[in-house]
Amino acid sequence: MPATILRIADAVVDELNGSVFSQPLEAVRHYLPQFELSEMTSLRVSVVPRSVASKGLDRNRDSFDYRIDVAVQQKLDPTPGNLDALMVLVEEIADHFRSEPLAGYPQARCTEVENVPVYAPEHLDEFRQFTSVLTLTFRVWR
Repeated sequence: MPATILRIADAVVDELNGSVFSQPLEAVRHYLPQFELSEMTSLRVSVVPRSVASKGLDRNRDSFDYRIDVAVQQKLDPTPGNLDALMVLVEEIADHFRSEPLAGYPQARCTEVENVPVYAPEHLDEFRQFTSVLTLTFRVWR
């Protein structure tokens, strides 16, 4: 059986791929999402396990926070319309995990969604690539 963080990351991938957003997407789990700039002309959604933190609740149970990064990236003409559409997609993904239980791993509840910064200005400036990373925190008690 895979590690819990991988099971949660895979459930995030399944959830993204099974949901309807303003733009079609195909999410893929990665350990090290590195791509050639020439490959970035199509939308890429990468799911990456990030961290685990735990604390004791009582003698028999601990609380675990699993952090999963979801990167939304695309090289494009950085017009306001193109960038606005990607910002909408990032917000839709964030809202989805804030409001819906994780179907593929129902023991995990999304307790926090971070998007800091909302996009990487240096990627836009240097590569003409939109990059936004959501960090989702899922809590599991066991």
